[in-house]
This record gives sequence, structure tokens and C-alpha cells, in this order.
Amino acid sequence: MSEQREERHQHFETLAIHAGQEPDEATGAVVPPIYQVSTYKQDGVGGLRGGYEYSRSANPTRTALEENLAALDGGRRGLAFASGLAAEDCLLRTLLTPGDHVVIPNDAYGGTFRLISKVVERWGVEWSVADTSDPQAVRAALRPRTKAIWVETPSNPLLGISDIAALAGVARDAGVKLVVDNTFASPYLQQPLALGADVVVYSTTKYMGGHSDVVGGALVVNDDTLGEELAYHQNAMGAVAGPFDAWLVMRGIKTLAVRMDRHSANAERIAELLSSHNKVTRVYYPGLAEHPGHEVATKQMRSYGGMVSFRVAGGEQAAVEVCNRAKLFTLGESLGGVESLIEHPGLMTHASTAGSLLEVPADLVRLSVGIESVDDLLADLTQALG
Repeated sequence: MSEQREERHQHFETLAIHAGQEPDEATGAVVPPIYQVSTYKQDGVGGLRGGYEYSRSANPTRTALEENLAALDGGRRGLAFASGLAAEDCLLRTLLTPGDHVVIPNDAYGGTFRLISKVVERWGVEWSVADTSDPQAVRAALRPRTKAIWVETPSNPLLGISDIAALAGVARDAGVKLVVDNTFASPYLQQPLALGADVVVYSTTKYMGGHSDVVGGALVVNDDTLGEELAYHQNAMGAVAGPFDAWLVMRGIKTLAVRMDRHSANAERIAELLSSHNKVTRVYYPGLAEHPGHEVATKQMRSYGGMVSFRVAGGEQAAVEVCNRAKLFTLGESLGGVESLIEHPGLMTHASTAGSLLEVPADLVRLSVGIESVDDLLADLTQALG
């Protein structure tokens, strides 16, 4: 416990490299080994060596990642999963039972919407949509059996900003849990638990991994009891991060701070270009002074992140053509890697929201701005816009 207290006083960049990453006792290796193992020799019946018996329940490589995740978010418990949606599924089935209700944002990742509206709803859970940038709208959406308020900030794909501290007050008054999907920001840019959130959700596939070579998810909490409940369900459901995937995410986290600084700096330059381009009708980026969430983002984020969305004059076909003409920006789903990506949310990542309250504009393009030379990125976007 004294080591944990000491860690809490260390800066983020130090924690990213060292928390949960003690040199290997057997060899002194400074990088945690990949324990590619399914079972463990026990010291007699029921005598677990270090608490390990079967790698679905616990694995030393995953333990190292989970300790690192908890430290980065200032939490007491971190849990690593096979994907971001696996983490969300575990959380929803831990917090909710049939008949319960959850408030979701009017701008959310299509996979989250699909999970709640097509899978969890069949289990008897009710949901409703609210503009989470407006705490009063969220308060009005609460019901007697509401158990959770789900928030993305910045949101996907419209980069909406929600005031975490204000929503924590709404949740606290109602006796419900506030869940914050912090994937777009990462723990380097934003600390939801410190602002009053109960649970932080990540797709570690994105900025945490950072190299487009791993799929993973995570939950971080400050409450020991909730942490134990989530760990029970994590083991019971079994969608855990494998040891090599856990190792890849840890590898990525070590450079998270320096990468996020570059992602953010590049994205700010790109948002400025797009704001002045005659083929662009609107830019969504919280770093712009005209963004409606700019003041809140400035208050709760270190900087504004590497995601930029914009709408193109000429409608859906024009937006698709911009995506197809891009050369340095790779046409592809996902985000948060060192390379820049471009996509059409309405036909790609958010197709599942078509016809719903979460449907995205047909002329929308989303960018995941990488860490290449910003001058090269600006030139590519300029030619893609025509």
C-alpha cells in the first residue's frame, strides 16, 4: 500500500512507464514477460502460487497491465478485456438487471449503441437518449429504475463535450453510476474519476495501444466493492485480454503522453485549415473557440485530442469522394494509431445508428490525426478536398 501511495504522487509520464512494471524477479528484465500460459502448478491442493491458477481468472502479464491502468486513472482497480465492447458488456451486465434503465448520449460510438439497443435491450433493460452536454436534459431523462448514466466526452463522431463534474452531481443526487467512455481523450488528457465519475471505459485498441496492432478494452474504478463485482463478472464471462495483447497495450502506454501531445498539436492545425476551407461547411473539434463545448473541454482536458470531424459541401457523395481521394490519410475504421485515418461514419463505423436518434450526418467525415509531419497531412487534405 505504501508503494501505491508513492505512485499516486508521481507524474503521469512516470506512471505510464513504471506503474505495475517492476523488473522481473527471476531475470531482472525491465519489460514484464509475456506469460503465454493457460494453467499454473499449484503448491498443493488449493495452494495457489501468487494467486494464479488459470489464465482466464488471472495472468501475470494482464495483472501488470491492470495495475498500470489503475494508476494512470488514479483508480483502485483496473480490468483488461479482449475488446472495448467486451469491457462494456461486462460493465452493463454487472450494473444492470432486467427492468433497469440506462441513459445514453445522443452521440455515441455505433458499437455501444448496437450493444445496448440490439443486445442488452433483449435482456429486458430499457434505455433512453439524452443530450449529455446538457446536465438538465440528463436529469430529466432519469427514471425510477435508472442505474447508470453513460457518457462519451469527447464523443464519437461529433466531438461533443460533456461536463463530467456536473454530470457526476446529477448521478450522485439520483444515486446512479456515472460511466465515462474516455477513449478519445485517454487518461493523459482527461481524468474522469477525479471529476466524480464512477467508472471509466476504454477501447485500449485506440490511443492506449496506439499502433493499430492490438484489440483490447479496459474498465477502471475507484470503488473496491464495484471492482470486485466487475472482476467476478470478468472471470465468469471470460472475455479477458490475452497475455500478448496485454503486453502490446503496455508497450503502447509507455509512449502515450508524447504521442497524445503530437496528435493534439497536429489536430489543432488541421482543424484550423478545415475551418477556413470553402468546401467544408462545419468543423467539429473542441479546441476551436467556436465549439460549444470549448470552455468545458478547456476546464477538464489537458489538450483537445487527435480526433477531428467535418461536414463537406455537396452531401454524402462529396464526403465519400474526399475519403477516396485521400492518400496519406488511410481509409479505414478505428482510430488512435500513429498513422492518420479517414472514414465516412454514416457508411462505416456508425452504420448501426441509421434511422435512430443517434444517426450521424450523411456528409460527415471523421479523421484520426496521426503523428506524421503535419505539413504532409495538411497537403493531403487540401488535395482530397479539391
